[in-house]
Amino acid sequence: MNLLTMENISKSYTERMLFDKVSLGINENDRIGVIGINGTGKSTLLKLIAGIEEPDEGTITKGKQVRIEYLPQAPQFDESLTILENVIEGKTAKEEYRNLAGEAKAMLLKLGIEDCDQRTTYLSGGQKKRIALVRTLLTEADILVLDEPTNHLDSAMTEWLEEFLKKFRGAFIMITHDRYFLDHVTNRIVELDKSKLFSYTANYSKFLELKAEREEVELATERKNKSLYRVELEWMMRGARARSTKQKAHISRFEELRDRNKIEVDQSVEMSSISSRLGKKTIELENICKAYEDQTLIKDFSYIFLPGDYIGIVGPNGCGKSTLLRILTQTIEPDSGSVIMGTTVKLGYFSQENEYMDENQKVLDYIRATADFIQTTDGTITASQMCEKFLFTGSMQHQLISKLSGGEKRRLYLLKILMDAPNILILDEPTNDLDIKTLTILEDYLSSFQGIVITVSHDRYFLDKIATRIFAFEENGEIRQYEGNHSDYKDALKERYPQSQRENESSINNNSNSSNSSVDSTNQKSSRTTEKKIKFSYNEQREFDTIEAEIEELEQKISNLDDAIATSASEYSKLDALMKEKEEVELQLEEKMERYLYLQDLADKIKEQNNKG
Repeated sequence: MNLLTMENISKSYTERMLFDKVSLGINENDRIGVIGINGTGKSTLLKLIAGIEEPDEGTITKGKQVRIEYLPQAPQFDESLTILENVIEGKTAKEEYRNLAGEAKAMLLKLGIEDCDQRTTYLSGGQKKRIALVRTLLTEADILVLDEPTNHLDSAMTEWLEEFLKKFRGAFIMITHDRYFLDHVTNRIVELDKSKLFSYTANYSKFLELKAEREEVELATERKNKSLYRVELEWMMRGARARSTKQKAHISRFEELRDRNKIEVDQSVEMSSISSRLGKKTIELENICKAYEDQTLIKDFSYIFLPGDYIGIVGPNGCGKSTLLRILTQTIEPDSGSVIMGTTVKLGYFSQENEYMDENQKVLDYIRATADFIQTTDGTITASQMCEKFLFTGSMQHQLISKLSGGEKRRLYLLKILMDAPNILILDEPTNDLDIKTLTILEDYLSSFQGIVITVSHDRYFLDKIATRIFAFEENGEIRQYEGNHSDYKDALKERYPQSQRENESSINNNSNSSNSSVDSTNQKSSRTTEKKIKFSYNEQREFDTIEAEIEELEQKISNLDDAIATSASEYSKLDALMKEKEEVELQLEEKMERYLYLQDLADKIKEQNNKG
């Protein structure tokens, strides 16, 4: 049954068109993941569905009895109420209130909120998001609209949310960067791309296959249209006398090809690996300890970081992961122990919060403040070229930072850090607020990075892609090392703990056994193949030399048949024969055009090959 329908929706902000006549239907049992580059309007789409915003054009229709519950990116609370009161606000019946209170407390505890009676005034952004998630999930709804529900959740919390959504009886639509999460809970992917909406009945892994197939078909069609347009243009440019003999259908075909919507090849957030020289001595931690009040976060931890280390740091929220990063960056001091920094160390620290940005500064000026150009393995690249690689096109480079979305600001902040050519990258939850496309290219970039990468992340897919060693925060401030990526770490835990204990281990992910099959090995080397020399056969060359004249002859024949049909309108039998003949000639022309396009494409490849030779 259809719950909600969006028809021909258009929406823009200032000069940016987010949606151009897009349509979407949400049905019972739909589990929809929304993906797209930051700034394409993902959050705006959810606000339209939730009724928070109105479209510029188009209609949104939902059933009268359909209930929608919305989780925003930045939830608001009544600070005069306690956490529990905020979660179950609006429930007045005593029995209902009592039952909801017990359920709410259990869910809050699952998400790391133990004191339900404190006020929300001094809570962190992550705590507020988790409380808002409980408030949303507790409310009866036919459609859950969830904007980044996995942000600020550790692995155990994410797994709990996976199970909740699998059992949820209504429909949901959500934005998340967590690709394993998308694989586990969705049955439909909606992609926003260049103001258009594409829907795929698939989870994330299958979506990648279907999208590749769609793009290949579109690109093949565009290549064909380009070749055909080139042919038509040559014919149209042959002078007034030749042009005067061409029939209207031919000219109309040329105009349609000229005015068609061109297929744009996706840009990529890509760059050559950049780093400064890193000496043998990097960062050494000697018996560091750190505690706050009566909680020991880090206890007697030592480690010498070596070039080529790719460290993933995991553990429950509040255990001290970000504290360890701040000790590494010397933002705070350990209570005891020492941090020894090598003389060649150049840190790049991507924190959970962006540094201060002058909202009145232009995008390009913000990057130029770090460097006007950089040296990469491919040569010198200017700040403007780097912006292009990070999807800040020519017009966007001259926009004010204030006009960027939150995700675009995070991308810009990441670019500035990389532009400084650090040799040790420290990343604190880098997958929060970055779109999947940016994450994919960041992973590719990190795979060839010549320095050291240290990252705190709850994103299992990201850690599977980049980590070669895991630091796991365990009880009483102990940090234990595990070799391999996140899935290897999970397997090691299963071996370490008996089954009875493992069932109580909140960080065990039952779905991670086969996750390595979803991740491409960064060490995989492509095989070399010897290119075969391309050339025309004798018959193909003869055909290519004469095919244009044959096409013109067929077109002239169609033109003559059109004249004959016009003068034979009253003679039914003759008219019928002429119409059949025209259909046959048009079919011959179509086949001949297809053959010409193939031969022309082959000729272009031969020319390109000869130029290279």
